[in-house]
This record gives sequence, structure tokens and C-alpha cells, in this order.
Amino acid sequence: ESLHSCIALLAIAAGSLLLAVHFYSSPRAAPLIPSTALGVLLLILSALLAYAGIRRSLRNASLLVSLCLTLSAFWCGYGVILVLAGQGALRGPGDSRDALVPGLAAVTLALLLVALVGFLCGEPVLALVAAAASLAGAHEVALHFSSSLGPSAVACGHLVVCLVGGYFALGRILYFLTKGKVALPGTDLAKTKAREQSRGRAGGTNHFAAPGLLLNMLSASVFCCRLLGVTHRLFLGHVPWLWAAGTYQIGICVLSYRAMDVLMATAFGFTSILQFAAGYCLLYPTWQPEEPSVPAPFLVVFSILFAVLALFLSLQSPVDGLYLLGFVTYCIALACSPRGFFAGGPQGVAVAIFVASALVALIHLYNVRARTKIPTGKAAVKALLARSSLLKLREGPDLHAPYLGYSKYADAEVLAYACSVLASFALTTPGDPQAPLATVVIPWVVVAGGILKLLGGSVAFARGKTLESSAFILYAVMWIIWGLTRYGGLYGTARSFHAAVGIVAFMLFNSFIVFCSLFLNMAWFFYSLTFTLIAVSFLLDAVHALPSGYDIAATLVFGLVSFYCFLAALSSSTFEGCCLPLGGPVVQLSGVGAGATKCLHLPARKASSVKRIADILRSGGTCGIPTDTVYVLVAACSRPDAVEKAHRSKRQAQDRPMSLWISSLKQLEPAKHLFTPLLWDFMEAAWPSPISLVIPRGEWVDFLGMKDSAKYVGTPQSVAIRIPDCSVTTHLIDLVGPIVVTSANPTGEADTTHHNQVYAKLGDKVDAVLCGGPSPENIASTVVDCTKIDSGSIGFFRVGIIPKSQVLQILEQVQRK
Repeated sequence: ESLHSCIALLAIAAGSLLLAVHFYSSPRAAPLIPSTALGVLLLILSALLAYAGIRRSLRNASLLVSLCLTLSAFWCGYGVILVLAGQGALRGPGDSRDALVPGLAAVTLALLLVALVGFLCGEPVLALVAAAASLAGAHEVALHFSSSLGPSAVACGHLVVCLVGGYFALGRILYFLTKGKVALPGTDLAKTKAREQSRGRAGGTNHFAAPGLLLNMLSASVFCCRLLGVTHRLFLGHVPWLWAAGTYQIGICVLSYRAMDVLMATAFGFTSILQFAAGYCLLYPTWQPEEPSVPAPFLVVFSILFAVLALFLSLQSPVDGLYLLGFVTYCIALACSPRGFFAGGPQGVAVAIFVASALVALIHLYNVRARTKIPTGKAAVKALLARSSLLKLREGPDLHAPYLGYSKYADAEVLAYACSVLASFALTTPGDPQAPLATVVIPWVVVAGGILKLLGGSVAFARGKTLESSAFILYAVMWIIWGLTRYGGLYGTARSFHAAVGIVAFMLFNSFIVFCSLFLNMAWFFYSLTFTLIAVSFLLDAVHALPSGYDIAATLVFGLVSFYCFLAALSSSTFEGCCLPLGGPVVQLSGVGAGATKCLHLPARKASSVKRIADILRSGGTCGIPTDTVYVLVAACSRPDAVEKAHRSKRQAQDRPMSLWISSLKQLEPAKHLFTPLLWDFMEAAWPSPISLVIPRGEWVDFLGMKDSAKYVGTPQSVAIRIPDCSVTTHLIDLVGPIVVTSANPTGEADTTHHNQVYAKLGDKVDAVLCGGPSPENIASTVVDCTKIDSGSIGFFRVGIIPKSQVLQILEQVQRK
């Protein structure tokens, strides 16, 4: 945490120092730092700043996160504009001013909001950094309109940021190196750390919402300045601000999924599409004299998607829901204006979005840090819904429970389905073969259908949804390829045999997904099946056999099915009980999905999960758990019925008997007199470790309470026993007592190295799985034959992760002792 704070503040200090040097030397004929070099350096620092802010935000909430992400996005756009200016792309009089002012104005207000919240919530150092950076931005805006101010005032503002940031970073470094003995005034975060963490965990607040809203200010500022006459025209120089905001909002979309906030993550995904489309429209006139045309159909559809999302978001936070209505108005204004983003109507709505973004961002910033919250209407909505017997909001730990194991991400299917709707309706607009880039379709197909669908696929994969993630990724690749070839001018008027072959290959892949979706649910079956209609239209177009109207009909059918899936996913993630049914599997095979409702999946990182697993074992259940090697299936020795159940579920082979695990030798103390001194000392020296010792069977087994089920453990002559070198496992054994252990896979199959594999192999035969992710080792334990240890010799049934030499060395030390 100290490291990431230091990196962030040092990056802020370094960037501010570069800008201070740049403005001090700007009156010279040849500045000390060329414009291109300064732009590249700012881009590098913006990436470093974003990394530090994101890494810090994964631990707890802090105003530093908003400061880092806002400055990083600003420096990214600022750096690209400086590179363009250095390469001569901004040649006209006033081009540099028109390019820089919208971003400077937006970031000045954004940092002022951060500074205000910092002063109100007791973070004076960060507030001073934000205020100084805001003042430097205000001075630079004034410098562009009046040369009487001079660049020295701007340089002074950046120098203050550099000094304060450097002081804070130095204090954190000293605190870290001296282990808390030396702390400069204002840099000791130990007092606020516990408070930050408690705020970060309370209520499931999305701490990334505020930076996302500030980025909406950045993109809206481009059109506000044009409408208010601050800039003379919209042109290439404004594209960096729009695309920087869009790129960072995709990142904040992912982080919002990490914060388990599906609705705000989807909203940021939607707004990023608008920003990329706006940037494309402003970029197009650089190679064509006329303005691009923005078709109405998908903008109308987008406004409907925004309206539905705003309705559901109002149930979570009425203020955020009302805020999204501004984007509904924006999409309608764009659909009604033939000039699209260049028209005055949409620019007027952008002014309203700018003001609303500032107000809502201030509310989010303040509510994350302050003890007393600004009311957003959430309590009133919850009280209203509490009276309803029909609708009940989904809350609690099962809100985002994945199918397999646990996930750090919420479900992204809402965004993926919405992108399918947008991309399909965008296809209803035919491109002009003579001027393929003139119709603004590429951002809607490539960004919405491609990039954001890849994001949805990657999140689905992280949640254990293998089939869904494969389908989303496959469809994303198809949207990107087809969007670029058909609407990017790469396809042209000629059709080729090679394109047809590629589409046929894609259809073969999709037919496999359609087949697999039979085992998932009805909604996914129709979703994948109707996408086949889209692929057929691509194929018919490639071979010059496309019937009139077929492609529009196919895209409409796919779009409507996707819209239903979008509504169903929204309702299922918001309300308890599925309001819109997704349907059951078309084909149900024995064992497929049988454990989905029965087998619990609990994260091993939580002590409450270990306690719950212990309760299940004490009640006679069997569970899959992680260890210091591979996953194992366990049952409590004190429950003979559970031992017999574990034996039956594994179809245990006679040559691979089940073994015993204990957490310490104290659990065998009552039977210590039944062990020879050499064997006892050897067990004490060898454990805890991934070494299983096969020892003679004797009366000591009766002390464990297995009764008649003891016949399933070991052989009539010997029993394997060990203490695992895994804190989670030993803690579980402390709660339950000695346990019976066998590998978590059917006999004869490979060892299980992930909790998802436990579910796949034994999901319908166990009561719960303790999910610890991938195993630390892929090799099983070393099994040592100690039945003849008193004669001075040991054998090896299996050499696993611990080599023979190490085991023999332990024995030699015990014998010498």
C-alpha cells in the first residue's frame, strides 16, 4: 500500500515538474523539452499513474484513487495533443488552443471537486495537490485567452504540485524504510487505514463511480466549449480527449465489475461507446471534406437501452438513475440531428450532462469519504419495495454467485447482451461502397460488438462460465472482423471465395456452441441459434446470393432475442427470483448440472467459509478442500457415515486406500504410548509437510471414533497419516478433529488442481467445495513406508513433491538425536 501510494505521488510530482519546466522555458525560441518528447513522457507517466491508482484501489477506497485516475486520463489526452502539435498535425492558427482548452476546463473543475472533498473529509495533503493542479489548469486556460498572465503562473502551479507530491512521497518512503519510526507531518496513513478499510467494505459502495463520472465531464466538455463559443470548431485535436475518456471508462467498467456493481459498470460501458463514436465523427473530416452521417436506428435503440438501465439503476440509486436519463436525451437528440455530434441540439444536451456529471460526481466523492452521507434516495426506494410482495431486491453474498467457485467480478452478461443489440441494429444500416467510412457504423460494431463483448467474455471466463465466455469471445471476433471489412472499406464491392470459407469456418464453431447451449438454458440456445442467421447473411452476401431484406430480418430477430436476454439478465441480477424466465436446459443428461444447486462454493480466504465447511463436516457431509499440494475430498473421522459416503462417491480402489490427516500431534497424544519413540520423533520432525507416513495399524485408530467405517481407511496392516502444511486445512482440522482424506477425483483420473475441477468431477457427490483457486503445487505428496522404521529402514510408495534425499536426511537427524 505504501509502495503504490509512493509510485502515484512520485508520478504526479514528476509530471508536474516536466510541465513546470515546459512552461518556464516556453518563452524561448527553443523550449528545453520538445513538444513531442514532453507528450511521450506524459503518456508514460499517465500509464504509471493509472497502474498505481488501480493497484491501490484494490485494497481500499481513497481520494487518491480519484485523483490518480483523473490526472492519468488528463495527461493521456494532453500528451497525445502535444505529440500531434509536435508532429505538425495542428498547424492552423489557434488549433493548439482549441484542442487543449476543453480538457483543461474539465480537469480544472474535476480536480477542484476532488480538492473540496479532500478538505471537507480530512485529507489536506491530497486536497492541496488537487487544488494546486486545478489552479495550474485554470491558469493555463487563462493563458490561452490572455498573454498578459504569462506562463510563469502556470509553471508555479505545477511546481507547487511537484513539491507537495514529492513531500508526501518522501514521507511515505521514510515511514516504510524506518518501519513507522519516522513519519513527516501529514504523511502517516496508519491512523486512517482502518477507517478507510471499514468504509471500503461497508455497503458494497462502488468507489470507481466518481472517476467514471469525472470522465463524462471530460468528454462532454469538448461539445460544451464548441456550443458556448470557447472553441471555434470541432476537429482532430479534440479526438484525444474523447478517446482517452472512452478508453479509461472501459477500464473503470472492469473495475466496477470488480466492485460487484453491475449497473454502473454497464452504464460506463454504454458511455464509452458514445465517446468512441464521437471521436470517430471528429476524426473523419481529416480525410474527407464532408461531415459523416450518423444513422438513427441504432441511436434510438441505444436510447431504449439507456432508459431501461436508468429504470433499474433508480432502484439502486435514484440520483444515478435520473442522471442516466440525460444520456437517453442525448441519444434521442443525436438521432434527430442529421449532423449528429456537430449539431447544436446534442451539444446543448452535452452541457446538461457536463453539469449533471459534476454534481453527481461530487455526491459520490463525498459519500465515499464522509461519515454523514448526502441522501441519494436509496433508502426510500428500499422502503417502498419492502412493502411489495412481488418485487424484492437481491442482496447478500449470493448476489453475484458464479456457477463455479468464486469470482472477484460481478456478472457482465448484461453489457454483453446489450452490445449484441447495438451491433445487430447497426448492421441494418448499409454502408456506401464508394465512401465506406462516411456512415458512422464502425464504432457501434467494432467497439460495442467487439471490444466490449471481449470484455464480457473475459469476465465470464473469470466467473467460471466457460461456454458463455467462449461464445462472447467468438462473437466479438466476428463483429470486429466483419465491421472492419464491410464498413471499413476493406471489403469493397468485390466478394471473394476466401471470405466465404472463413464465414463457413465460423459457422462450424458456432454450431458447436449451439449444441452445447442445449445443456445450458433456452435463452442461450435461441441467442446462439439466431446468431447463426447473422452468419448465414454474411455468407450469402459473400457469394452474391443475399435475398433482398434477409440481412435486415436476421439482424432484427437476433436483436430482439438479445434484448430479451438483456432484460432477463438485468432483472435476475436485481430482483430475487427470475422475473423473466431464461428457461431450463433443452437436453438434460444424468450428472450434467446436477450439483449446481446442491454443491456450495465458499471462498477459502474467508474464515467464515472455513467455519461453514467445518459445520458441514460435523453434520456428516463430505467436502472438497485445498491443501499444500492438490485438492482433496475429506470427511470427519467422528462421523462414520460420512467416511463411508466418501468411499462410495470416490469408488475407492483397494490399492489406493484413504488416509488420515491431523492438525497436530496433540490429537494423537492419548495414544502416544502405542507408538514407538523413533516413529513418534520422526512424525514430529517430518510434519507439517507434504509427506504422508504409512505407519502400522493398531489400537490407536480406535481413538479417532471411526468405528466400523475404519475398514475403509488404510489397509488391514497400515494407515497413511500426515499433517498438511496449509493454514486453511489445519485450521479446519482444528475445528473438526481428525479427518479422512482421499484425492478429489474419480479413481484412475489425474489429480485435481483447481476448485472448478472438483466441481466438474465430483460436484454432484460432495456437499461443499472450499475454493482456493489453483493449487500451489501440481504434484501430490510423498508417501513414505514407515512400517519397518524401528529396524532403521524406510521405503517409498510414491515420490512426490518432497524428494527421497530430504526424507532420508530427516530420518538420519532423528536417529542421531
